[in-house]
Amino acid sequence: MSNQAGSQAGNSTGERRLAVLEGVLERITYANEENGYTVARVDTGRGAGDLLTVVGALLGAQVGESLRMEGRWGSHPQYGKQFTVENYTTVLPATVQGIRRYLGSGLVKGIGPVFADRITQHFGLDTLTVIEEEPKRLIEVPGLGPKRTKKIADAWEEQKAIKEVMLFLQTVEVSTSIAVRIYKKYGDASISVVKNQPYRLAADVWGIGFLTADKIAQSVGIPHDSPERVKAGLQYALSQATDQGNCYLPEERLIADAVKLLQVDTGLVIECLAELAQVPEDGGDPGVVREKVPGPDGASEPVTAVYLVPFHRAELSLCAQLLRLLRADEDRMPGFGDVAWDKALGWLKGRTGVDLAPEQEAAVKLALTQKVAVLTGGPGCGKSFTVRSIVELARAKKARVVLAAPTGRAAKRLAELTGAEASTVHRLLELKPGGDAAYDRDRPLQADLVVVDEASMLDLLLANKLVKAVPPGAHLLFVGDVDQLPSVGAGEVLRDLLADGSPIPAVRLTRVFRQAQQSGVVTNAHRINAGQHPVTDGMKDFFLFVEDDTEAAGRLTVDVAARRIPAKFGLDPRRDVQVLAPMHRGPAGAGTLNGLLQQAVTPGRPDLAEKRFGGRVFRVGDKVTQIRNNYDKGKNGVFNGTVGVVTSLDPVDQRLTVLTDEDEEVPYEFDELDELAHAYAVTIHRSQGSEYPAVVIPVTTGAWMMLQRNLLYTAVTRAKQLVVLVGSRKAIGQAVRTVSAGRRCTALDFRLAGF
Repeated sequence: MSNQAGSQAGNSTGERRLAVLEGVLERITYANEENGYTVARVDTGRGAGDLLTVVGALLGAQVGESLRMEGRWGSHPQYGKQFTVENYTTVLPATVQGIRRYLGSGLVKGIGPVFADRITQHFGLDTLTVIEEEPKRLIEVPGLGPKRTKKIADAWEEQKAIKEVMLFLQTVEVSTSIAVRIYKKYGDASISVVKNQPYRLAADVWGIGFLTADKIAQSVGIPHDSPERVKAGLQYALSQATDQGNCYLPEERLIADAVKLLQVDTGLVIECLAELAQVPEDGGDPGVVREKVPGPDGASEPVTAVYLVPFHRAELSLCAQLLRLLRADEDRMPGFGDVAWDKALGWLKGRTGVDLAPEQEAAVKLALTQKVAVLTGGPGCGKSFTVRSIVELARAKKARVVLAAPTGRAAKRLAELTGAEASTVHRLLELKPGGDAAYDRDRPLQADLVVVDEASMLDLLLANKLVKAVPPGAHLLFVGDVDQLPSVGAGEVLRDLLADGSPIPAVRLTRVFRQAQQSGVVTNAHRINAGQHPVTDGMKDFFLFVEDDTEAAGRLTVDVAARRIPAKFGLDPRRDVQVLAPMHRGPAGAGTLNGLLQQAVTPGRPDLAEKRFGGRVFRVGDKVTQIRNNYDKGKNGVFNGTVGVVTSLDPVDQRLTVLTDEDEEVPYEFDELDELAHAYAVTIHRSQGSEYPAVVIPVTTGAWMMLQRNLLYTAVTRAKQLVVLVGSRKAIGQAVRTVSAGRRCTALDFRLAGF
């Protein structure tokens, strides 16, 4: 390895040339996956173990690689002399020691330090040539069988191809992980797609939105006012709207959003929208669907709704399937049509030892006599006991009962409550890669009664898949608290089922039982829902730690969750205590709190395996959550909000394993780690459907825009035993007073009412 191979020197015009530095990349201290900015340490071969700090655009560089870097020398007040890299090329190592370090760094899956040593001992300076040109010869190395040899050869080829894509994408500042995804999606066609069809990336590759694709498109010369760009922008604006929960956007709002996003003329946007809505000549799907629907929030004037095709299809289908079930002639539980209810309820009391309240009786009768029904109500009102009663009576008549919930935790709770098996909706339907379900209208579930708990979490697409799979004549019961936050995905299904004019029969439980009245958690949940400030004095299970400063409130939240609650109540800070933040950003947001909580609960240790990815570090024992639906992972997909614990981390095979809350072990390649986030703290939206022994909720003025009644209500109702609020009375008052603004843009309620 040569030392600094060039230096800053003035030429005849007085300009400063870039300096050149060669060295082996020894350690990456920090890497920003979004823009490629990296802080690293390199060995320049000066001996004495001296490492030099380099900073800048080292996108895609791997530990162990020899780099030829161009840049400028400078000095940092804290870290001393350092080299700022403007561009670099990879130089293959030229010494046996360099080759061993290069191979043993984890660059190639299947080769760790042990095999790197064996391979270099066997092939010496020819090692890289053998892997490149005669990989089958690797079998000569003791311990390397045909299987591992092929794995190494494949990984080497993939690494070379990804590097080529990365170097091309480096000019537009695309992150390493996204470059890997582009390669995995398009293979050898990657560079061609990026150059010629960059807007495909936004639709095809998770993690690339329109803004990144647009940046790439501009760098490869696609005009600002290209119709291709405008159409992609319109579809992006609609997909952003679905991410915010809307199934459609009113046409005028979509046009205004697109003009603002694209900075082009309104006329061009209108023309491109008209083209998108046309059915193609080949009979395929249009880009969008336009349809007149009543305005949101009951506005008198109808609006032209613009939908992405999957959401329009799902809304029409869900409405049709619900009405089909509701009006089916056959009945898979005919015995309840003429049952002697006094006798049946008497038998039930003998089983449970408890009388049903009148509204609970009404709910039981409704679920067992109507084909589709809804049961809603707040905490402490007996929803769970009512569901148990419905299941007991149905099973007494030998009915096949199927129980499901949107999350693993909610399904476990439903199983414990009823003593019957329950699963997530995804597992129940056996979703396959790509998202198609094994069970649908042509192959329905074997069920007489289907009960879906935590139905407020059901988004439009999942609800449609589920309802399609319910056989005609079966009974379908949705159970949930309509006052909680709506689903993370698009739609407001439970609220639409309960809307005025809906043909779906429903019972709302309102009476809080005496036992539940003793609970501060239940009492305060109802107070918040009624717009009243929670009572925090003299409660054994509901506390407020007042701290007006947002940053100090964040630190106090960590102290309460990681130390005080475990010390006072004997709860495990990882398993039993959950921090629920109104938002992700800010000093008391889930992002910052996760870093602090990880330091407190799972600190780094020399003997603890870890993997640095972007700005995060993953360790064995970390509590993590999946942040997107991935139908290709696990047995039936892994879904947004699934929580688990990291159980193993293998730097050689570049993989970590997560044990999910459904007790499934799911492997993640290191280049998939941007699908995972730490879950010591999660946003309140992400906590839906889950229940925890204790929750800690930072409520600060720093989250002012997010503070709404249903947000705080949802957070409080996640707790089984204990709630601790940390923050200011002013912020709590804001949350209690503020009713969420407006309904989402959905038309399911109007379709059900037969508008």
